[in-house]
Amino acid sequence: MSGPLSGKRIVLGISGSIAAYKAADLASKLRQQGALVDAILTSGAQQFITPLALRAVTGRDVSTEMYDVNNPLAVAHVELAHAADALVVAPATADTIARLAHGFASDMLSVTALATAAPLLVAPAMEAHMYAHPATQATLATLRERGATLIGPRAGQLASGRNGMGRMEEPATIIEAIKAVLGRHGDLSGRRIVVTAGGTREPIDPVRYISNHSSGKMGYAVAEAARDRGAQVTLITTPVALAAPYGVEMVRVGRAVELRDAVLAACVEADALIMAAAVADFQPSDVAEHKIKKQPGQMTLTIELTRTPDILADVGAQAAAFPRLVRVGFAAESRDLLENARAKLCAKGLAFIVANDITATDAGFGTDDNRVVLLDADGAESLPLLPKYEVAGRILDRIVPLLAEG
Repeated sequence: MSGPLSGKRIVLGISGSIAAYKAADLASKLRQQGALVDAILTSGAQQFITPLALRAVTGRDVSTEMYDVNNPLAVAHVELAHAADALVVAPATADTIARLAHGFASDMLSVTALATAAPLLVAPAMEAHMYAHPATQATLATLRERGATLIGPRAGQLASGRNGMGRMEEPATIIEAIKAVLGRHGDLSGRRIVVTAGGTREPIDPVRYISNHSSGKMGYAVAEAARDRGAQVTLITTPVALAAPYGVEMVRVGRAVELRDAVLAACVEADALIMAAAVADFQPSDVAEHKIKKQPGQMTLTIELTRTPDILADVGAQAAAFPRLVRVGFAAESRDLLENARAKLCAKGLAFIVANDITATDAGFGTDDNRVVLLDADGAESLPLLPKYEVAGRILDRIVPLLAEG
């Protein structure tokens, strides 16, 4: 199994919170992504979830005691600490957070944390007033100052039935945070990447707009893949039904002109621009102030359209402001794929272009997979049907040497 977590050794510390049930889901999802998960349960955690349950989802031995003579690891905390690529504590109770911050070595989890040089990620889970208490905030600040990554918590309904800040972050977000932390020193470390995603919306009146079928999944995948390789990512997105990627700067826009302005602003300090958004070519000449009402007997409605800004052309026209910017475009075509993509490649002066056939039923708009052709001045490379995250990786593979040349 390929991916940023494939073969990574994740030590998952679980402390005594009702949110421990989420840890089993987290462990399962990590394993599905190719990670090796070694679970450590505190005595409190075992009141909520059993070692057998964690062993079932990880397929590996579970550590509970420092002095377990039956543990196959000779000195378990040292072996786990040295082998870990990351130590993730989820859920992390107020007591466990205090132990980590003050360097206690009184149980298997805290002593492993002291013995490891791996990055520490902490997902707090507790009652809202416990989280807000100055003592808890001080210990969290201590961990943050030492380089720990704090994930959440989030607001919502707590075990007490009350609502407040203290729910453990969802496993999917924790996994995104792990990917981001493990990729901090990747081949895009220190680079700024701007990615656009989604389909623009050109208003007709306060209710209606002209748009397209873009789901934003390709652009979001590119943003996540760039983050996972160490880049500082700005994702400029239209309204889509996707969660904001962890650790990515979000800029939200609607119309093509708003997208253009956001791109020009973001590119000032950027190393690469990847234009995955589906930008409307035309917009209504006039936007009605009020909802357009059908009239008795009316059978047609004519709307005059005008061109929207050509964003890649506008960026190219200001090339002097972005002399080292690597520009990558997308071409979604229903016919003459290569011919149309090559024409766009030349007209826009792009480093390369990503072309896909939107008539395919198993790829493109709204799907999790894509089948694309990567074209540059030297030729074309056709990729097979791949998950969009893997397509994003192939795109970034081409960008890395171009950045080195700049």
